[in-house]
Amino acid sequence: MTPTLVREHVPHAGSVPPREDLCARARDWSEIQERMLVPLYEAVYDRLEVGPATRLLGLRCGTGLALLMAASRGAAVTGVDTSPERLALARERLLPDTPPGTRARTGTRILDGSPADTAGAQPPAYTLVTVFEPVGCLAGDSDGLGELLACTLPLAERGAAVVLAGWGPPERCATSSVLRVATKLADPLRSARSWRPARRDDLEEVAQRAGLRPDGSGRVACPFGYADLDSAVRGLLSTGLFDAAITATDRKQVDKELTEALHPHRRPDGTVWMPNVFRYLIARKP
Repeated sequence: MTPTLVREHVPHAGSVPPREDLCARARDWSEIQERMLVPLYEAVYDRLEVGPATRLLGLRCGTGLALLMAASRGAAVTGVDTSPERLALARERLLPDTPPGTRARTGTRILDGSPADTAGAQPPAYTLVTVFEPVGCLAGDSDGLGELLACTLPLAERGAAVVLAGWGPPERCATSSVLRVATKLADPLRSARSWRPARRDDLEEVAQRAGLRPDGSGRVACPFGYADLDSAVRGLLSTGLFDAAITATDRKQVDKELTEALHPHRRPDGTVWMPNVFRYLIARKP
């Protein structure tokens, strides 16, 4: 694997969180934040009619909720990521009684590494490749994604669908105002991983770099809803979007400013609600 393929999981120098922090963040993602994208997963699976005939490869699969939803429709699923903490939770969900790296009876696999690691003596020709980790929010967050997809395409059959996801227009995403906190606090590291508004052609540019043929797109409402301010802070921090801010200041300062930014989105009952729109692109392997 080349370094560009794992950039999204490489912390800033001198800021590697302790192992227990990484595990806690992965758990917060799994239990609080990941469910916010369920409408996106459902919309894509409905449109592509994911079912028993689907052989799905999930890149940057995280803790595996999207894979679990596809498997519940009868699809054979393989997930790949480079975060051991998130993959451990994915295995708990999908392979609770199966040793890591082995194939379950249903064909489900969860692997730590690159797409090439999914190939066996007779690798399956995937009919669907997904990257549900949204791009178009941080400067450079799509770097290496085109190359990652290009390396994956030999594992997919001709005409296979490749799905990319991204943030919608800032004016349609209430969370955009909260994410600006990351940019303010990350200065002078702003050039590294700071927030930026999503661009209209972010996903198309990635597809073009990978040599894919666009074949449709859509928008999905994915509101971020939390039980309270503490859950909202933990959920948003689990995304990694505030890592540069934590590096430039400290966790306490980020918690404070993030909590203040969330106050306008707090309801009288204490819950936090932020309407958002996410976009997906369907492309095809030539």
